[in-house]
Amino acid sequence: MADSTPVNAQITDAVTQTNVKVVAEAPAQAIAALYQVASHSTGLALQNAVHSQQALNQISSAVISKAVGLIMAIGEKS
Repeated sequence: MADSTPVNAQITDAVTQTNVKVVAEAPAQAIAALYQVASHSTGLALQNAVHSQQALNQISSAVISKAVGLIMAIGEKS
């Protein structure tokens, strides 16, 4: 059953322009979201690298102090 009331041309034009605007902006918003996700994951990777390096530095300090202790113990035995 067809609607007998015609729609104002200005209304259809406004709806059409809004749809075109949304469709035209979608790729830019998708790329922006991709850049944000990539930046965040890069930041997390760098934070993990720094954390690992700090942990290895702590282990290194413990190993060096133990090695120095063993070297000093060799001198005492002789």
